Amino acid sequence: MEKKTARRQIRKLLSIDAISGCAIGGAAWVALLAARGFSTVEIGLLESIFHITSMTCEIPSGVIADMFGRRKTMVASRVMVIISSLLMIISKDFFTIAIAIAVNALSYNLSSGTREALAYDSLKEAGLESEYDKFASNDLMIYQIFSSAGTLMAGVALLLGYKRANMVDAVIGAITVLIALTLSEVHTSLQNVTSVSERFKKIIGDSATFIKGNRKARLIIIFNSMIGAVDILILFFLQAKLLAVGLSKLWLGPALFIMGIGAALGAKVTEIIPEKRFHRIGIISAIGVSVAFATMFTGNCYIMIIGGFIGAFADNFVQVRADILLNTMIPSEQRATLMSVNSFAFSVIMIVLSPLFGMMFA
Repeated sequence: MEKKTARRQIRKLLSIDAISGCAIGGAAWVALLAARGFSTVEIGLLESIFHITSMTCEIPSGVIADMFGRRKTMVASRVMVIISSLLMIISKDFFTIAIAIAVNALSYNLSSGTREALAYDSLKEAGLESEYDKFASNDLMIYQIFSSAGTLMAGVALLLGYKRANMVDAVIGAITVLIALTLSEVHTSLQNVTSVSERFKKIIGDSATFIKGNRKARLIIIFNSMIGAVDILILFFLQAKLLAVGLSKLWLGPALFIMGIGAALGAKVTEIIPEKRFHRIGIISAIGVSVAFATMFTGNCYIMIIGGFIGAFADNFVQVRADILLNTMIPSEQRATLMSVNSFAFSVIMIVLSPLFGMMFA
């Protein structure tokens, strides 16, 4: 792949993330369902369906990307967004919405790992691996900024109603499909294996061998997942805690946006700070998330917002560096699969820690 083509590929991947962040129906899906009369129990079950689907399909989606191509998988991911949005529009009952939620989770799975693999191997083909650091930093920063902006637009989604809000998401999905169709496929030695069953066996076997034989990679995946899960749960429970300690509902959106900006800065600062030693970055991030956890018990909404900002900063500070380091260690043929293992570990830890945090902050 030529350098010009590789850099154009990176810009397209970043634009897909930016445009996807404008999906207001997805950002406000809980509020939209509540406005339709669904109970908190039903909404909680739908959230569980999302995570169960995500955990179940995470590694298989990475295998699909490595077997059949990252470009095709990215296109499929974007198509799933359209299908999920249309199902939400026509939904009349819990069952249809559950299918829409599961399809939406699958869209995340298909892009998770695939996006990173497509970016890294595109740059690698062009001899530009050193530019992946910048991509990883910018990609997470863009995601945080646009998803935070989407949270601020929750009120707009409610004014539009669930049908129009999800139609906006469907249009956004269609735009990203068109961009994904213009992506260039990367080539690996796995594509020389013509048999699908042989490709599958090779991916699974080589991936298992890599994880089993690489202690450093295992530790990075576990540590990064633990930091990420604790921070996400802190930010999740802050939504309820901030209101309980006196923050006005009017200011909840801006408060969450501030924390989102902290996450965006954490992603970007890794590009500026020259520190490359993962254990030092890990220590800094662990301290930051610990500070965020401690502020949850202060009862002061302003200190808690600052804590949330610090925790979000620390989480993305280590996440970008873990992403970069793992990509330098992982073989191209199993890149999407093994990056999906990283996301799978996060989901498992989330499931274990969620009830513990629920009891802690009940």
